[in-house]
Amino acid sequence: MLNTLKALLVVLAIGGAVFHFTRPILLRFGDASDFVRRRNLWFAVTAAGFLVPNFWLFVLLASPMLFLGGQRDRNPVAFYVLMLQVVPPVPIDIPFGGTSVLFAADNYRLLAFCVLVPAAWRFRSVRSETGSRWSNMDYLLLGFGVLQTIFFIQPDLPGHAILPDSATNHLRLAFLFLLDSYVLYFAVSRSCRSRRAIAEVLATFWLSAMILGGIAIFETVRHWLLYMDILKNWTNGAATTFYLMRGTVLRAEASTGGSLSLGYILAIGVGFWLYLRSQVKSTATDVWVFALLGFGLIATYSRGPWLGVVLIYILFSALSSPTLAKLFKPFAGAALVAVGVGLTPLGARIVSMLPFMGGSVDVGNWTYRQALAERAWTLIKASPLFGDQLAVFKMQDLRQGMGIIDMTDTYAQMALDYGLVGLSLFLGFMLVGLVKTYRFANRIAKSDHDLAMLGFCIVACILGTLFMLADNSFIFVYGKMFYVLAGLAAGYARLERPFTQPVQDYRSLGEAR
Repeated sequence: MLNTLKALLVVLAIGGAVFHFTRPILLRFGDASDFVRRRNLWFAVTAAGFLVPNFWLFVLLASPMLFLGGQRDRNPVAFYVLMLQVVPPVPIDIPFGGTSVLFAADNYRLLAFCVLVPAAWRFRSVRSETGSRWSNMDYLLLGFGVLQTIFFIQPDLPGHAILPDSATNHLRLAFLFLLDSYVLYFAVSRSCRSRRAIAEVLATFWLSAMILGGIAIFETVRHWLLYMDILKNWTNGAATTFYLMRGTVLRAEASTGGSLSLGYILAIGVGFWLYLRSQVKSTATDVWVFALLGFGLIATYSRGPWLGVVLIYILFSALSSPTLAKLFKPFAGAALVAVGVGLTPLGARIVSMLPFMGGSVDVGNWTYRQALAERAWTLIKASPLFGDQLAVFKMQDLRQGMGIIDMTDTYAQMALDYGLVGLSLFLGFMLVGLVKTYRFANRIAKSDHDLAMLGFCIVACILGTLFMLADNSFIFVYGKMFYVLAGLAAGYARLERPFTQPVQDYRSLGEAR
C-alpha cells in the first residue's frame, strides 16, 4: 500500500504541475469553469483508481463523477479525451449466468456509458455535413459494424478450443460495436461542429498527452511503472505484470496499457500542438512543450510512433506552408535538433534501435513482423472477400515465447477477420472524412488561414494514425482515437455549411437540454 501511495503522489505531482503551466494555453480554447472542473475530476478519478482495491468499487465511485462531469461540460468530447487514459484500460469480465461472461468492462466502456451515450443523445438531432441525418461515413461505418456482427472471430484460447456461436452472441457483438465504435464517432461528429469546439478537443487531448509525457520520462529515468499496482489490485494479482525492456532501458507505458499506445498518444499530442502553437506564439513555450512530448516519446522506445511523429510533422508543414521558403524553416529547425541529439549518447541509443539504419537492438521483433506479414498475406489470398475467422488456428508456428500470436498489423488483422470487403469499409470510412477535410481546408486556405490550419492538422494526424496502425493492433487508444479523429474530420467538414446554412454553436444546444 505504501508503494501505491508513493506512485499516486508522483502522478498527482506531475499532473498538478502540467495543469498549472498549461492553464493559460487551455483558457485560449475553452472556459475557466470547464478547465477547473475537468482538472478536479481528473485528480479525483486518478486518486480513486490508485486507492480503491476493487474495480467494481472504482466503478461505483467514478461513475457519478464522470456522468456529472460530462453533463455539465460545455464540450463533453473534450472531457472524454482528457479522461480517456486517467486509469489503465484493465478488462474485467462481467459475470452472467454462472460461468458465462456478458462482456469485459474497462475505463473506456465506463466513459462510453457515462459520457458518450448522454452526449450522443444530447446531440442526436444534429445533421451530417450534407444536411441529412446520415452521411457516407455513417453508412460505411455501419456496414463495417454489420460484418463485425455477422462474423464471430474465434479468440486465441489455450488448447485451440473453438467457442460455439449463437444468436445471443451476435446481439452481444452488435451492442459492443455500437458502444465501442459508433457511439464514439457519432458523439464526436455531432457535437464538434464549430471551430472552437474542435480546437478545444485538440487542446484537451494535448493536455492529457503532456501529463503522460511527464509520467513517461519519470518511469524510464526511475525504472518504475507507476500504474502497475492498479493492474495488480483490480485483477487480484492474476494479470501478468512485467517490465518491458528495449535493450537495457525500461519502456514507459504510464496508464495506456502499453508502450506503443503511449507513443501514439504523444505523437498525436505533438501533431495537435502544431496547430495549437499558432494561437500561442511563444518560443519559450514551444521549447518546453516539444521537450516534454519529445523526451516522453523517446522514453516509450516505440519505433512506430517515432516514425509516425516525423510523418505528422512533415505533412503538416507541407500542407500549411504555402511557399518553399516558409517550408524550409521548420525542416531546418528539425534537422538541427536531430543533429544535436545524434551527437549525444541518446542519439546513438536511438539509432541502435532502428533496424533500417543498421540498429541491432530487438531486431528479432522486426524479423517476426516480416514473417507475420508474409503468412497473413498467404491466408488473405486464400479467403480474399470475407476473410477467414479461423485464421489464428493456421498460424500456430508464429506463436511467441509469451504464448501469443502477436498480430501487430491492423490492416492484416482486418483483412484476415473480415476480408478485403471489411478492410475497404474500415479504410473507406476514414478516407471519406480525410478527403472532405482536405478539400475544405485547401479551399479556404487563402481566405481563413487559421481554419485551414486546423483542417490540415486533422489531416496530418489521420495520415499519421493510418501509418502507425500498420505497426500496431487496433486496441487500446489506437481504436478510440481512430474514431475520434474520424468524428473531428466529419465535424470539420460540416463547417462548410455556414456558407449555405447557418449552424447553431455547440454551446447553445448543449445548454438548451
